Amino acid sequence: MTEQEQQKLDERFMRQAITQAKKAAALEEVPIGCVIVHDGKVIGRGYNRRNTDKTVLGHAEITAMRKASKKMGDWRLEECTMYVTLEPCQMCAGAAVQARIPRVVMGAMNPKAGCAGSILNLFEVERFNHQIAVTKGVLGEECSTMLSAFFKRLRKKKQEG
Repeated sequence: MTEQEQQKLDERFMRQAITQAKKAAALEEVPIGCVIVHDGKVIGRGYNRRNTDKTVLGHAEITAMRKASKKMGDWRLEECTMYVTLEPCQMCAGAAVQARIPRVVMGAMNPKAGCAGSILNLFEVERFNHQIAVTKGVLGEECSTMLSAFFKRLRKKKQEG
């Protein structure tokens, strides 16, 4: 596959992750979405539901990995690619390493909590038994704008009372 073909494919699946993020926004959750792809097909989808489900495990990536593992019949997601609208936190990055996902494609970076290059990079720790290739910035502007608009609305709502 050429670099241009891969880029188009990455954008196609990131758009599906963005669709998931919009579901989170509709619930007034931080708009983060994730899809897991195997053999060109989405096998796991997730969006942020921490507040809705009242659980720290309600992250988009965790939900998508759980669904993908069920579909694959295995906790190992060795032939899958994760597409996520925001750089994963330490929990989600660690889970991706544990699941042995070979590649993660990210939209926006997360300078406050990102663990795939911003604060630290759990995907490239050589002492772990698995490392993950990363593609950054796919539809990054769209992902970043969606998050900025969400937090702007939230701040405005708090000011109004």
